[in-house]
Amino acid sequence: MNDSAGPAPDLSTVSTRTVSTSSGTRTASGGGDAVAFAVQDLRDSEATGAQLRAIMPRAAAVAQDATATVTALFERFRAAPLPTVLEATEQFDGVRLDHPRVPEEHLDEALANLDPRVRQALETSIDRVRRFAEATRPADTEVTMADGARVANRWLPVSRVGLYVPGGLAVYPSSLVMNVVPAQAAGVASIALASPPQKAFGGRPHPTILAAAAMLGVREVYAMGGAQAVAAFAWGLPGAARADGTTAPPLPAVDVVTGPGNVFVATAKRLVRGRVGIDSEAGTTEIAILADESADPGFVAADLISQAEHDPNAASVLITDSPTLVTAVRAALSELVPATRHRDRVATALGGPQSGALLVRDLDQGIAVCDAYAAEHLEIHTRDAAGTAARVRNAGAVFIGPWSPVSLGDYCAGSNHVLPTMGTATFSSALNTTTFLKAVQYIDYGRDGLAAVAPVVRALADAEDLPAHGDAVDIRFA
Repeated sequence: MNDSAGPAPDLSTVSTRTVSTSSGTRTASGGGDAVAFAVQDLRDSEATGAQLRAIMPRAAAVAQDATATVTALFERFRAAPLPTVLEATEQFDGVRLDHPRVPEEHLDEALANLDPRVRQALETSIDRVRRFAEATRPADTEVTMADGARVANRWLPVSRVGLYVPGGLAVYPSSLVMNVVPAQAAGVASIALASPPQKAFGGRPHPTILAAAAMLGVREVYAMGGAQAVAAFAWGLPGAARADGTTAPPLPAVDVVTGPGNVFVATAKRLVRGRVGIDSEAGTTEIAILADESADPGFVAADLISQAEHDPNAASVLITDSPTLVTAVRAALSELVPATRHRDRVATALGGPQSGALLVRDLDQGIAVCDAYAAEHLEIHTRDAAGTAARVRNAGAVFIGPWSPVSLGDYCAGSNHVLPTMGTATFSSALNTTTFLKAVQYIDYGRDGLAAVAPVVRALADAEDLPAHGDAVDIRFA
């Protein structure tokens, strides 16, 4: 990688503004035909740990606003569950429903009309994700401590899960696959699915979503999105009579809620954690790319754009010690963004405070920045990509080398694309079979096994001033 004595980024081709930070400068481009993509120079920064995390590019204000909004919606939901869901559906999706439950015949109709090319692609994705999910299901264990003293650990599936599939600015059958397949591999018996209703399809989720659900045998599908869907999963939803004379059954509360979504969905999941389990705060997408001067700027720019097209609040971050690469990537962005279909959305995301280039001294500082940022998706474009990847600790998923783009993981690598965002990859994992499993421990001691450790129980019980604990063992040998 380049040393820190290299030239400063060439920003002469665009107008700029510089924002001071506690540990460097952030120069944002704008004006003319150039795409805004800020550069924050960290080469002279000595920030580490919490200080470094504090200066990472984030859309913090959006997340703060979401908490108040979701909390208010939850309060309304607790007082009137079904009316709140229906009112929110009409307000945010422009659809008036009598109940969000999708009649099962709509699933079969959607599958019958699915484009064969899309069906084949989904079958490939399902197969690869299932193979990886089944291979990574943890094994039960048993340990014999002594004669007549056995302790075992069994992984048991939760009874019921609620899976969220976003559907606002795009259609995500791939997210349905990523949620459903690991739950099935874990052995979950009851699966409910929610996806936002689409005005263009009569208030149903997108037909491709319904078709993918049918392919996977999921029959309980709800046309609802946003924080209201998370609330319905967490607390349940009553049934209701439909205008056509049928009755929609109630939605029983679930044990675990999973799935990606916008900042409101991620916030809702955080707020119900404890009442139900969640996978992680899989919010608005983000990509970080750690690269040196050997990286192809066209590849890097295309990958930044690929995630920026998800949402105006999507984060696209380049981490590099090469000023030359920064200049080349910004030039590539200015060429590629105007040619992409969702150019306005992409430009907004790239120009937001959550995106930009972070210029570092060397590979060591670059890895430290990667760990501080804890990206949902982290691509490694360095000479020794595999070696560099092995040094990174915090990321939802790591994509190694120029031929492993995030787009591959989004669809058919076999990995899961439901990943922690907003720095939560420091303690959260990608969605996997353990998301839907719980570890139950079994203690099986006989008389001799208990007798061997009875003095241990007595001594520790007395030391903790809990004598009845010791008495409960001693009485067995009186």
